[in-house]
Amino acid sequence: MKIFSACLMLIAVAFSTTAEAKLYKWVDDKGVTHYGEVIPPEYTNKSNALLSDKGRLIKRNEEINNTERRANEKDEAKKRIDNEANLELSRKDNALLNTFSNEKEIDLARDRNLHQIESLISSIQSLQRTAREGLKNYQQEAEGIKRVGRKLPVSLQADITEGENKLAKLQLDLVKAQEKVASVKASYEADKMRFRELNGSAKK
Repeated sequence: MKIFSACLMLIAVAFSTTAEAKLYKWVDDKGVTHYGEVIPPEYTNKSNALLSDKGRLIKRNEEINNTERRANEKDEAKKRIDNEANLELSRKDNALLNTFSNEKEIDLARDRNLHQIESLISSIQSLQRTAREGLKNYQQEAEGIKRVGRKLPVSLQADITEGENKLAKLQLDLVKAQEKVASVKASYEADKMRFRELNGSAKK
């Protein structure tokens, strides 16, 4: 019997402690004060208080308005972005130092990349010369036909159009390759500057 009574007492104490930990006070939109173990979701971000079983204040939670909430979310997002940027910079720095031991190696890597692109540019320019010559022949043939008053064959007109389109595409490819040259030079120059900074920091 004593054991049973002790168990009941422990259960009562545990229940009382749990209930005490969940006693909240809040005010609704109409100004009516409420008490309960659970705060309705629409009032969780508004002013509320955690009370003891005797009504004493244990903790007060102040209202978080929408402006403050958005500001907090914006700050958190900025922190995440900054952290990700710092991690990415650290990764690139480690890769740079692990790949190159001096600036000359950076120059050699740049020149290897540029050589590939310059070979591509040379190939495109060669194709352009061939395409221009072919288009010129088609155009001369078309002019000869027009001079004698004959109708231009559909196949010849198609060849001229195809030649013009091919030249336009080759020109676009050439521009992209030339832009790639500038991009590679700028990228490796930035790597050299960062390499100097990292080595300077390490020496200090």
